[in-house]
Amino acid sequence: SFSSSAEAEDAGIVLIHQEFNLAEQLTVEENIFLGRELRRGVFLDKKAMKAEAARLLAELETRVSPDARVSGISVSDKQMVEIAKALSRNARVLIMDEPTAVLTNREAAVLFRQIERLKARGTAILYTSHKLDEVARIADRITVFRDGSRVAHAPAGEMDEDRMAQAMVGRALSNLFPPKAPPATGEPVLSVRNFSVGGIVTDVSFDLRRGEILGFAGLVGAGRTELVSALFGAYPGRYSAEVWLDGQVIDTRTPLKSIRAGLCMVPEDRKRQGIIPDLGVGQNITLAVLDTFAHLTRIDAEAELGSIDQQIARMHLKTASPFLPITSLSGGNQQKAVLAKMLMAKPKVLILDEPTRGVDVGAKYEIYKLMGALAAEGVAIIMVSSELAEVLGVSNRVLVIGDGQLRGDFINEGLTQEQVLAAALSQNNNDRKTA
Repeated sequence: SFSSSAEAEDAGIVLIHQEFNLAEQLTVEENIFLGRELRRGVFLDKKAMKAEAARLLAELETRVSPDARVSGISVSDKQMVEIAKALSRNARVLIMDEPTAVLTNREAAVLFRQIERLKARGTAILYTSHKLDEVARIADRITVFRDGSRVAHAPAGEMDEDRMAQAMVGRALSNLFPPKAPPATGEPVLSVRNFSVGGIVTDVSFDLRRGEILGFAGLVGAGRTELVSALFGAYPGRYSAEVWLDGQVIDTRTPLKSIRAGLCMVPEDRKRQGIIPDLGVGQNITLAVLDTFAHLTRIDAEAELGSIDQQIARMHLKTASPFLPITSLSGGNQQKAVLAKMLMAKPKVLILDEPTRGVDVGAKYEIYKLMGALAAEGVAIIMVSSELAEVLGVSNRVLVIGDGQLRGDFINEGLTQEQVLAAALSQNNNDRKTA
Protein backbone atom coordinates (compact mmCIF):
# COMPACT_ATOMS: atom_id res chain seq x y z
CA SER A 1 0.00 0.00 0.00
CA PHE A 2 1.15 3.58 -0.65
CA SER A 3 0.61 6.72 1.36
CA SER A 4 1.08 9.01 -1.63
CA SER A 5 1.19 9.00 -5.42
CA ALA A 6 4.91 9.75 -5.19
CA GLU A 7 5.46 6.45 -3.35
CA ALA A 8 3.48 4.61 -6.02
CA GLU A 9 5.55 6.21 -8.79
CA ASP A 10 8.77 5.30 -6.99
CA ALA A 11 7.54 1.68 -7.02
CA GLY A 12 6.88 1.90 -10.78
CA ILE A 13 3.12 2.57 -10.85
CA VAL A 14 2.27 5.54 -13.08
CA LEU A 15 -1.15 7.06 -13.85
CA ILE A 16 -2.19 9.05 -16.92
CA HIS A 17 -5.19 11.02 -15.64
CA GLN A 18 -8.41 11.52 -17.58
CA GLU A 19 -8.29 15.20 -16.66
CA PHE A 20 -4.99 16.86 -17.52
CA ASN A 21 -2.51 17.17 -14.68
CA LEU A 22 -0.21 19.72 -16.30
CA ALA A 23 1.26 23.03 -15.15
CA GLU A 24 -0.13 25.35 -17.83
CA GLN A 25 2.49 28.10 -17.50
CA LEU A 26 5.48 25.76 -17.81
CA THR A 27 6.93 24.39 -21.05
CA VAL A 28 6.36 20.91 -22.41
CA GLU A 29 9.86 19.84 -21.35
CA GLU A 30 9.41 21.28 -17.82
CA ASN A 31 6.13 19.40 -17.42
CA ILE A 32 7.62 16.08 -18.52
CA PHE A 33 10.37 16.32 -15.88
CA LEU A 34 8.46 18.23 -13.19
CA GLY A 35 9.53 16.98 -9.76
CA ARG A 36 12.21 14.67 -11.17
CA GLU A 37 14.46 17.08 -13.06
CA LEU A 38 17.79 15.86 -14.42
CA ARG A 39 20.80 17.51 -12.83
CA ARG A 40 24.47 17.99 -13.53
CA GLY A 41 25.93 18.68 -10.14
CA VAL A 42 23.86 21.40 -8.47
CA PHE A 43 22.55 22.71 -11.82
CA LEU A 44 19.61 21.56 -13.92
CA ASP A 45 20.74 19.68 -17.02
CA LYS A 46 18.49 21.56 -19.44
CA LYS A 47 20.24 20.15 -22.50
CA ALA A 48 19.68 16.52 -21.46
CA MET A 49 16.04 17.14 -20.49
CA LYS A 50 15.30 18.90 -23.76
CA ALA A 51 16.90 16.07 -25.76
CA GLU A 52 14.99 13.38 -23.85
CA ALA A 53 11.71 15.31 -24.17
CA ALA A 54 12.27 15.63 -27.92
CA ARG A 55 12.95 11.87 -28.16
CA LEU A 56 9.75 10.98 -26.28
CA LEU A 57 7.66 13.36 -28.39
CA ALA A 58 9.19 11.96 -31.57
CA GLU A 59 8.24 8.44 -30.41
CA LEU A 60 4.67 9.69 -30.12
CA GLU A 61 4.90 11.21 -33.61
CA THR A 62 3.78 14.63 -32.41
CA ARG A 63 5.22 17.90 -33.71
CA VAL A 64 4.82 19.84 -30.47
CA SER A 65 8.08 21.52 -29.39
CA PRO A 66 9.68 20.80 -26.00
CA ASP A 67 9.97 24.60 -25.62
CA ALA A 68 6.25 25.26 -26.21
CA ARG A 69 4.28 26.62 -23.27
CA VAL A 70 1.53 24.12 -22.35
CA SER A 71 -1.14 26.84 -22.14
CA GLY A 72 -0.63 27.53 -25.85
CA ILE A 73 -0.90 24.00 -27.30
CA SER A 74 -3.99 22.08 -28.42
CA VAL A 75 -6.01 19.73 -26.22
CA SER A 76 -4.79 16.66 -28.14
CA ASP A 77 -1.15 17.82 -27.83
CA LYS A 78 -1.65 18.19 -24.07
CA GLN A 79 -2.73 14.56 -23.92
CA MET A 80 0.39 13.51 -25.82
CA VAL A 81 2.48 15.46 -23.29
CA GLU A 82 0.75 13.55 -20.47
CA ILE A 83 1.59 10.29 -22.24
CA ALA A 84 5.22 11.38 -22.81
CA LYS A 85 5.48 12.29 -19.12
CA ALA A 86 4.29 8.81 -18.16
CA LEU A 87 6.60 7.07 -20.64
CA SER A 88 9.58 8.97 -19.21
CA ARG A 89 9.06 7.26 -15.86
CA ASN A 90 9.75 3.73 -17.16
CA ALA A 91 6.62 2.37 -15.50
CA ARG A 92 6.24 -1.26 -14.41
CA VAL A 93 2.47 -0.72 -14.18
CA LEU A 94 0.89 1.98 -16.36
CA ILE A 95 -2.70 3.08 -15.65
CA MET A 96 -4.39 4.92 -18.54
CA ASP A 97 -7.69 6.67 -17.82
CA GLU A 98 -9.48 7.59 -21.09
CA PRO A 99 -6.15 8.29 -22.87
CA THR A 100 -7.69 8.71 -26.34
CA ALA A 101 -10.68 10.87 -25.39
CA VAL A 102 -9.14 13.93 -27.07
CA LEU A 103 -6.95 12.19 -29.68
CA THR A 104 -7.55 11.85 -33.39
CA ASN A 105 -7.65 8.37 -34.92
CA ARG A 106 -4.08 8.83 -36.15
CA GLU A 107 -2.86 9.88 -32.71
CA ALA A 108 -4.74 6.98 -31.11
CA ALA A 109 -3.04 4.56 -33.52
CA VAL A 110 0.35 5.94 -32.43
CA LEU A 111 -0.60 5.35 -28.80
CA PHE A 112 -1.66 1.77 -29.55
CA ARG A 113 1.75 1.10 -31.11
CA GLN A 114 3.37 2.45 -27.94
CA ILE A 115 1.18 0.15 -25.85
CA GLU A 116 2.37 -2.86 -27.87
CA ARG A 117 5.99 -1.83 -27.32
CA LEU A 118 5.41 -1.43 -23.58
CA LYS A 119 3.73 -4.84 -23.37
CA ALA A 120 6.68 -6.39 -25.21
CA ARG A 121 9.00 -4.86 -22.57
CA GLY A 122 6.91 -6.41 -19.78
CA THR A 123 4.92 -3.38 -18.66
CA ALA A 124 1.49 -4.20 -17.25
CA ILE A 125 -1.24 -1.84 -18.45
CA LEU A 126 -4.62 -1.01 -16.94
CA TYR A 127 -6.61 0.73 -19.69
CA THR A 128 -9.89 2.46 -18.83
CA SER A 129 -12.05 3.61 -21.74
CA HIS A 130 -15.62 4.15 -22.88
CA LYS A 131 -14.55 3.49 -26.49
CA LEU A 132 -15.45 -0.17 -26.77
CA ASP A 133 -13.80 -0.72 -30.15
CA GLU A 134 -10.47 0.32 -28.62
CA VAL A 135 -10.92 -2.02 -25.65
CA ALA A 136 -11.72 -4.92 -27.98
CA ARG A 137 -8.68 -4.06 -30.09
CA ILE A 138 -5.95 -3.84 -27.44
CA ALA A 139 -7.07 -5.71 -24.31
CA ASP A 140 -6.11 -9.22 -23.25
CA ARG A 141 -8.76 -9.33 -20.51
CA ILE A 142 -11.83 -7.13 -20.09
CA THR A 143 -13.65 -6.10 -16.91
CA VAL A 144 -16.89 -4.07 -16.98
CA PHE A 145 -18.03 -1.91 -14.06
CA ARG A 146 -21.51 -0.44 -13.53
CA ASP A 147 -22.46 1.81 -10.63
CA GLY A 148 -19.28 0.95 -8.75
CA SER A 149 -19.59 -2.83 -9.04
CA ARG A 150 -17.90 -5.35 -11.30
CA VAL A 151 -20.60 -6.83 -13.53
CA ALA A 152 -18.58 -8.76 -16.12
CA HIS A 153 -15.09 -10.18 -16.61
CA ALA A 154 -13.75 -12.37 -19.41
CA PRO A 155 -10.86 -12.89 -21.83
CA ALA A 156 -11.08 -10.40 -24.70
CA GLY A 157 -11.95 -13.15 -27.18
CA GLU A 158 -15.12 -13.96 -25.24
CA MET A 159 -16.50 -10.41 -24.96
CA ASP A 160 -17.45 -8.40 -28.05
CA GLU A 161 -18.60 -4.77 -28.13
CA ASP A 162 -22.29 -5.67 -27.89
CA ARG A 163 -21.75 -7.72 -24.74
CA MET A 164 -19.64 -4.94 -23.20
CA ALA A 165 -22.29 -2.32 -23.96
CA GLN A 166 -25.07 -4.50 -22.58
CA ALA A 167 -23.11 -5.08 -19.36
CA MET A 168 -22.39 -1.35 -19.00
CA VAL A 169 -26.00 -0.19 -19.26
CA GLY A 170 -27.74 -3.29 -17.88
CA ARG A 171 -29.85 -3.86 -20.99
CA ALA A 172 -29.50 -4.61 -24.67
CA LEU A 173 -28.70 -1.64 -26.90
CA SER A 174 -30.63 -2.00 -30.14
CA ASN A 175 -29.43 1.36 -31.39
CA LEU A 176 -26.73 3.77 -30.20
CA PHE A 177 -28.79 6.78 -31.29
CA PRO A 178 -32.45 7.62 -30.61
CA PRO A 179 -34.76 8.32 -33.59
CA LYS A 180 -34.20 11.75 -35.13
CA ALA A 181 -36.95 14.31 -35.54
CA PRO A 182 -37.65 15.47 -39.11
CA PRO A 183 -35.50 18.36 -40.40
CA ALA A 184 -36.52 21.76 -39.06
CA THR A 185 -38.23 24.24 -41.36
CA GLY A 186 -39.13 27.88 -41.06
CA GLU A 187 -37.15 31.05 -40.51
CA PRO A 188 -33.67 30.89 -38.94
CA VAL A 189 -33.42 31.60 -35.22
CA LEU A 190 -29.65 32.23 -35.56
CA SER A 191 -27.87 33.79 -38.53
CA VAL A 192 -24.10 34.12 -38.67
CA ARG A 193 -22.43 36.12 -41.44
CA ASN A 194 -18.79 36.67 -42.44
CA PHE A 195 -17.35 34.99 -39.35
CA SER A 196 -13.55 35.13 -39.22
CA VAL A 197 -11.24 34.15 -36.35
CA GLY A 198 -7.74 35.59 -36.71
CA GLY A 199 -5.83 33.36 -39.13
CA ILE A 200 -7.87 30.24 -38.24
CA VAL A 201 -11.41 30.67 -39.62
CA THR A 202 -12.17 32.71 -42.73
CA ASP A 203 -15.52 34.18 -43.80
CA VAL A 204 -17.92 31.46 -42.60
CA SER A 205 -21.67 32.10 -42.86
CA PHE A 206 -24.59 29.84 -41.88
CA ASP A 207 -28.16 29.77 -40.58
CA LEU A 208 -29.70 27.68 -37.79
CA ARG A 209 -33.43 27.02 -37.52
CA ARG A 210 -35.51 26.61 -34.39
CA GLY A 211 -35.55 22.97 -33.25
CA GLU A 212 -32.67 22.00 -35.56
CA ILE A 213 -29.58 20.03 -34.54
CA LEU A 214 -26.69 21.26 -36.67
CA GLY A 215 -23.55 19.12 -36.58
CA PHE A 216 -20.12 20.63 -37.20
CA ALA A 217 -17.70 18.09 -38.68
CA GLY A 218 -14.10 18.34 -39.83
CA LEU A 219 -10.59 17.23 -39.06
CA VAL A 220 -8.91 18.21 -35.78
CA GLY A 221 -7.36 21.65 -36.26
CA ALA A 222 -9.90 22.69 -38.90
CA GLY A 223 -11.15 25.58 -36.74
CA ARG A 224 -14.46 24.21 -35.42
CA THR A 225 -13.78 24.83 -31.72
CA GLU A 226 -12.30 28.27 -32.40
CA LEU A 227 -15.41 29.18 -34.42
CA VAL A 228 -17.96 28.19 -31.79
CA SER A 229 -15.84 29.57 -28.92
CA ALA A 230 -15.67 32.95 -30.67
CA LEU A 231 -19.40 32.80 -31.42
CA PHE A 232 -20.01 32.40 -27.67
CA GLY A 233 -17.52 35.16 -26.80
CA ALA A 234 -15.03 32.82 -25.13
CA TYR A 235 -12.19 32.99 -27.67
CA PRO A 236 -9.20 35.01 -26.36
CA GLY A 237 -7.95 36.15 -29.78
CA ARG A 238 -9.35 38.49 -32.43
CA TYR A 239 -12.46 37.68 -34.43
CA SER A 240 -15.19 39.45 -36.38
CA ALA A 241 -18.74 38.53 -37.36
CA GLU A 242 -22.33 39.62 -37.71
CA VAL A 243 -24.69 37.58 -35.49
CA TRP A 244 -28.50 37.75 -35.49
CA LEU A 245 -30.75 36.00 -32.98
CA ASP A 246 -34.50 36.11 -33.68
CA GLY A 247 -33.85 38.74 -36.31
CA GLN A 248 -31.99 41.10 -33.97
CA VAL A 249 -28.26 41.80 -34.01
CA ILE A 250 -26.77 40.58 -30.72
CA ASP A 251 -23.53 41.36 -28.88
CA THR A 252 -21.54 38.15 -28.26
CA ARG A 253 -18.24 39.70 -27.18
CA THR A 254 -18.36 37.97 -23.77
CA PRO A 255 -19.97 34.73 -22.53
CA LEU A 256 -22.17 36.73 -20.13
CA LYS A 257 -23.58 38.85 -22.97
CA SER A 258 -24.18 35.72 -25.07
CA ILE A 259 -25.97 33.91 -22.22
CA ARG A 260 -28.20 36.94 -21.57
CA ALA A 261 -29.07 37.04 -25.28
CA GLY A 262 -30.05 33.33 -25.22
CA LEU A 263 -26.88 31.81 -26.70
CA CYS A 264 -25.25 29.23 -24.37
CA MET A 265 -22.34 26.82 -24.71
CA VAL A 266 -20.93 23.64 -23.15
CA PRO A 267 -17.17 23.94 -23.87
CA GLU A 268 -14.75 21.30 -25.12
CA ASP A 269 -12.36 21.55 -22.15
CA ARG A 270 -14.59 20.77 -19.18
CA LYS A 271 -11.87 21.08 -16.55
CA ARG A 272 -10.55 24.51 -17.58
CA GLN A 273 -13.66 26.15 -18.99
CA GLY A 274 -16.72 24.28 -17.72
CA ILE A 275 -16.43 23.89 -13.95
CA ILE A 276 -15.15 25.73 -10.87
CA PRO A 277 -13.24 22.90 -9.13
CA ASP A 278 -13.43 24.43 -5.65
CA LEU A 279 -17.24 24.71 -5.71
CA GLY A 280 -19.86 22.05 -5.06
CA VAL A 281 -21.95 20.27 -7.67
CA GLY A 282 -24.99 22.46 -7.00
CA GLN A 283 -23.05 25.73 -6.96
CA ASN A 284 -21.59 24.87 -10.36
CA ILE A 285 -25.06 24.15 -11.76
CA THR A 286 -26.54 27.55 -10.74
CA LEU A 287 -23.45 29.62 -11.46
CA ALA A 288 -24.71 31.13 -14.75
CA VAL A 289 -28.09 32.18 -13.28
CA LEU A 290 -27.13 32.97 -9.69
CA ASP A 291 -28.67 36.44 -9.95
CA THR A 292 -32.14 34.88 -10.28
CA PHE A 293 -31.83 33.58 -6.70
CA ALA A 294 -30.43 36.83 -5.28
CA HIS A 295 -32.53 39.05 -3.02
CA LEU A 296 -30.72 42.22 -1.99
CA THR A 297 -27.63 40.96 -0.13
CA ARG A 298 -28.37 37.25 0.13
CA ILE A 299 -29.07 34.15 -1.94
CA ASP A 300 -32.38 32.32 -1.52
CA ALA A 301 -30.70 29.00 -0.68
CA GLU A 302 -33.98 27.07 -0.52
CA ALA A 303 -35.11 28.13 -3.99
CA GLU A 304 -31.61 27.51 -5.35
CA LEU A 305 -31.48 23.99 -3.89
CA GLY A 306 -34.91 23.19 -5.32
CA SER A 307 -33.73 24.12 -8.82
CA ILE A 308 -30.51 22.13 -8.34
CA ASP A 309 -32.48 19.02 -7.31
CA GLN A 310 -34.65 19.37 -10.42
CA GLN A 311 -31.60 19.53 -12.70
CA ILE A 312 -29.91 16.57 -10.97
CA ALA A 313 -33.06 14.48 -11.54
CA ARG A 314 -33.49 15.70 -15.12
CA MET A 315 -29.90 14.88 -16.05
CA HIS A 316 -29.81 11.56 -14.11
CA LEU A 317 -26.71 13.00 -12.48
CA LYS A 318 -25.13 10.56 -10.04
CA THR A 319 -24.02 12.38 -6.89
CA ALA A 320 -24.56 11.52 -3.24
CA SER A 321 -25.16 15.19 -2.45
CA PRO A 322 -25.32 18.51 -4.35
CA PHE A 323 -22.88 19.85 -1.76
CA LEU A 324 -20.06 17.50 -2.73
CA PRO A 325 -17.11 19.04 -4.61
CA ILE A 326 -17.74 18.70 -8.34
CA THR A 327 -14.29 17.15 -8.71
CA SER A 328 -15.56 14.14 -6.73
CA LEU A 329 -17.78 13.19 -9.69
CA SER A 330 -16.79 11.12 -12.69
CA GLY A 331 -15.96 12.96 -15.90
CA GLY A 332 -19.32 11.99 -17.39
CA ASN A 333 -21.27 13.34 -14.42
CA GLN A 334 -19.21 16.53 -14.44
CA GLN A 335 -20.23 16.92 -18.08
CA LYS A 336 -23.90 16.50 -17.14
CA ALA A 337 -23.47 19.21 -14.49
CA VAL A 338 -22.00 21.62 -17.05
CA LEU A 339 -24.90 20.86 -19.39
CA ALA A 340 -27.38 21.43 -16.55
CA LYS A 341 -25.74 24.79 -15.82
CA MET A 342 -26.36 25.96 -19.38
CA LEU A 343 -29.93 24.63 -19.43
CA MET A 344 -30.67 26.69 -16.32
CA ALA A 345 -30.20 29.77 -18.53
CA LYS A 346 -33.08 28.63 -20.82
CA PRO A 347 -31.12 28.96 -24.07
CA LYS A 348 -32.63 29.66 -27.48
CA VAL A 349 -29.42 28.36 -29.06
CA LEU A 350 -27.21 25.77 -27.34
CA ILE A 351 -23.66 25.05 -28.53
CA LEU A 352 -22.26 21.65 -27.50
CA ASP A 353 -18.53 21.22 -28.16
CA GLU A 354 -17.62 17.51 -27.86
CA PRO A 355 -20.58 16.90 -25.49
CA THR A 356 -19.98 13.14 -24.99
CA ARG A 357 -16.20 13.10 -24.61
CA GLY A 358 -15.24 10.74 -21.77
CA VAL A 359 -18.86 9.61 -21.32
CA ASP A 360 -19.99 5.96 -21.28
CA VAL A 361 -22.41 4.54 -23.85
CA GLY A 362 -25.39 4.69 -21.50
CA ALA A 363 -24.80 8.33 -20.57
CA LYS A 364 -24.19 9.17 -24.23
CA TYR A 365 -27.63 7.84 -25.11
CA GLU A 366 -29.16 9.96 -22.33
CA ILE A 367 -27.43 13.08 -23.72
CA TYR A 368 -28.61 12.29 -27.25
CA LYS A 369 -32.19 11.87 -25.98
CA LEU A 370 -31.94 15.16 -24.09
CA MET A 371 -30.73 16.89 -27.26
CA GLY A 372 -33.72 15.50 -29.13
CA ALA A 373 -36.11 16.63 -26.37
CA LEU A 374 -34.62 20.13 -26.35
CA ALA A 375 -34.92 20.34 -30.13
CA ALA A 376 -38.56 19.24 -29.87
CA GLU A 377 -39.10 22.13 -27.44
CA GLY A 378 -37.71 24.53 -30.05
CA VAL A 379 -34.11 24.91 -28.84
CA ALA A 380 -31.67 25.19 -31.75
CA ILE A 381 -28.49 23.13 -31.18
CA ILE A 382 -25.00 23.32 -32.64
CA MET A 383 -22.94 20.19 -31.93
CA VAL A 384 -19.21 19.90 -32.59
CA SER A 385 -17.88 16.35 -32.51
CA SER A 386 -14.74 14.56 -33.69
CA GLU A 387 -16.73 11.34 -33.99
CA LEU A 388 -18.34 11.27 -37.43
CA ALA A 389 -20.71 8.48 -36.41
CA GLU A 390 -22.04 10.75 -33.65
CA VAL A 391 -22.46 13.72 -35.98
CA LEU A 392 -24.38 11.60 -38.50
CA GLY A 393 -26.37 9.79 -35.80
CA VAL A 394 -27.75 12.92 -34.14
CA SER A 395 -27.74 15.87 -36.56
CA ASN A 396 -30.45 17.04 -38.94
CA ARG A 397 -27.90 18.95 -40.99
CA VAL A 398 -24.09 18.86 -41.16
CA LEU A 399 -21.65 21.70 -41.82
CA VAL A 400 -18.14 20.59 -42.78
CA ILE A 401 -15.21 22.84 -41.84
CA GLY A 402 -11.83 22.38 -43.53
CA ASP A 403 -8.79 24.61 -43.09
CA GLY A 404 -10.97 27.25 -41.46
CA GLN A 405 -13.45 27.42 -44.35
CA LEU A 406 -16.95 26.09 -44.92
CA ARG A 407 -16.46 23.07 -47.21
CA GLY A 408 -19.93 21.55 -47.16
CA ASP A 409 -23.53 22.07 -46.01
CA PHE A 410 -25.44 18.78 -46.11
CA ILE A 411 -28.95 17.71 -45.18
CA ASN A 412 -28.37 14.55 -43.16
CA GLU A 413 -30.45 12.10 -45.16
CA GLY A 414 -28.38 9.18 -46.43
CA LEU A 415 -25.21 11.16 -45.74
CA THR A 416 -22.10 8.98 -45.35
CA GLN A 417 -18.82 9.41 -43.50
CA GLU A 418 -17.01 9.21 -46.83
CA GLN A 419 -18.94 12.22 -48.17
CA VAL A 420 -18.15 14.24 -45.06
CA LEU A 421 -14.43 13.37 -45.18
CA ALA A 422 -14.26 14.14 -48.90
CA ALA A 423 -15.73 17.59 -48.21
CA ALA A 424 -13.36 18.19 -45.27
CA LEU A 425 -10.36 17.40 -47.48
CA SER A 426 -11.65 19.39 -50.47
CA GLN A 427 -9.46 22.33 -51.46
CA ASN A 428 -12.05 24.17 -53.54
CA ASN A 429 -14.52 26.11 -51.40
CA ASN A 430 -16.55 26.95 -54.49
CA ASP A 431 -17.42 23.28 -55.00
CA ARG A 432 -19.50 23.22 -51.81
CA LYS A 433 -22.79 21.46 -52.35
CA THR A 434 -25.87 20.48 -50.41
CA ALA A 435 -26.97 16.83 -50.54
